[in-house]
Amino acid sequence: MWHTEFAVACALVALGMLWTSIALRRMRRVPNPQGLPGRGLPLTDAAFLAGGPTRVVDTVIVRMEREGRLVVSRDGTVTVTDPAPRDPVEAALIEAAGPARSQQLAALRRLTCASPAVQQTGDRLAARGLMLRPDLHRSVVRARRFWGLAMLVTVVLGVVSGFAWVDRISSEPGFSFPPFPAFAILLIVGLFGLLATRPGRARITPAGRRQLALMQQGSPWRPHDVAGDRADQLLYGAVALGGAAVLTDEVLREAMTARLAAATNGSGGFSGSDSGASVVWCGSSGDSGSSGDSGSSGCGSSSSCGSSSSCGASSSSCGSSSSGCGSSSSSCGSSSSCGSSSSCGSSCGS
Repeated sequence: MWHTEFAVACALVALGMLWTSIALRRMRRVPNPQGLPGRGLPLTDAAFLAGGPTRVVDTVIVRMEREGRLVVSRDGTVTVTDPAPRDPVEAALIEAAGPARSQQLAALRRLTCASPAVQQTGDRLAARGLMLRPDLHRSVVRARRFWGLAMLVTVVLGVVSGFAWVDRISSEPGFSFPPFPAFAILLIVGLFGLLATRPGRARITPAGRRQLALMQQGSPWRPHDVAGDRADQLLYGAVALGGAAVLTDEVLREAMTARLAAATNGSGGFSGSDSGASVVWCGSSGDSGSSGDSGSSGCGSSSSCGSSSSCGASSSSCGSSSSGCGSSSSSCGSSSSCGSSSSCGSSCGS
């Protein structure tokens, strides 16, 4: 009888539903709810929320350049003139510049994006419910893929059961309830469930979008956790929210945006794949509400995420319209992960 096949199909679909439900609940859980910080959000947090890891790095580069502690040449070479860091991100950037204190902008972005200091910024925003953790989003995607495979198996089992039922009716005349209605109902329920559990591609949450709106509305936002006069603070805030394209310094703007656009491919949102790392923050918030640089961004030359593999459009997405990386198939760094507990690749936001 077809009841055995139907029971197997029901079990597979139910498992897919349960797995997806648990994964969605974990992804949407807010471990450290604190409400919206409003216009008091720290500079690096605002940059990460608006444009991802690369925006954090670019904002710090602009700040150090403005303070005379770093020089960006027209050809994209970044030279650190003051090796004394004032915060963990600056320390990561100075370390990425190497012993010579000089590095190409694309490589500097890539290495600094991968640092724990930058990656933990994303973790902090996710804990507050302003962003979604990429590893948890990928768990939902995997669960839904299993669910989709269960639906495919249901179709196969339904077809096989249908043919078996027809053969049985032909050889043994008499009433026997057909399998088609049962399998059809299961397929309809499963398809509606799949449509209802789509996680979307945006990394920024509704709360994160409201937070950005609070900072973008009204008078120009300026961070209060960074030293400098009002003009400097307004500049840092503009770069954090809008990217390097807002710079009035033509040489600095061209050097940063040209190499940003050169590393751009794909579309913004979640990217990367799993390995031993718990979180991989690559790409921008993936939300159309976040402004980006021209074409958005990648962190390495040609959207490369490290020495072992690339993460251009062929693998995953990064930046608001760029290419991201994971830590396995699109690995970040020389092996398969970057950073520490929340590692990243190199193409990181705009």
